[in-house]
Amino acid sequence: MKCLITLFAALILAGNVMAQNPRVELKTSRGVLVVELFQDKAPKTVANFLQYAKDGFYNGTIFHRVIDGFMIQGGGFDRDMREKRTRGPIENEAGNGLKNNIGTLAMARTPAPHSASAQFFINLKRNDFLNFREPTTQGFGYAVFGRVVQGMDVVVAIAKVRTGRSGPHSDVPVEPLIIESVNVMAINQEKK
Repeated sequence: MKCLITLFAALILAGNVMAQNPRVELKTSRGVLVVELFQDKAPKTVANFLQYAKDGFYNGTIFHRVIDGFMIQGGGFDRDMREKRTRGPIENEAGNGLKNNIGTLAMARTPAPHSASAQFFINLKRNDFLNFREPTTQGFGYAVFGRVVQGMDVVVAIAKVRTGRSGPHSDVPVEPLIIESVNVMAINQEKK
C-alpha cells in the first residue's frame, strides 16, 4: 500500500512539472512579448529554441520578414540583414497536433521538411495551410511549438510596419525591428 501511495504522489508531481511549460520573454524594439513553449508537444523544437535563447543567439537579431495578415518572422538575421550561422537543422515535429493558429510560434524552414534551425515565426491569423497533413515534402507543415501569452498587441504593431526589399529579400521592415533579448523566465516571475 505504501508503494502505491508513493507511486501516486510521484505521478501527481510529474503531472505538475509537465503542466508548467517554460516561458520566455522577448524584449523587442516595439515592446515585450511573453511566450509559452509547449515542451510536452514539441520537446526537440523547444529544447532547440531554449538553447539558442540561453546562448544569446537571438539577442540583436531582427524580425526580417513581416507580412500583415499572415505572420512575422525573425531569429536569423542581424540588423544589417546578414544571416547568422546556426547549429544543424532539427527534426520537424509538426505532427504534434498543434495548429498554426493566431498567436502561435512555429519554426521557419526551407522547402525541405527537416531544415529548421533557429528562425521562427508568429502567426497573425489561422494559417491552416501550414499545418501537418502527412509525412511528405508537401504535407509536412510547420512545427508549432509555442504561443504568445502576453504582448499580442506588440505582435500586431510589428505587423503594421512599412516593408520593402533588402537585396534578394522582400517584406523586410524599412526600420529594423530588433529582438533585443530572449530570456527564459523564472516560475516566480511568471505569476507577476
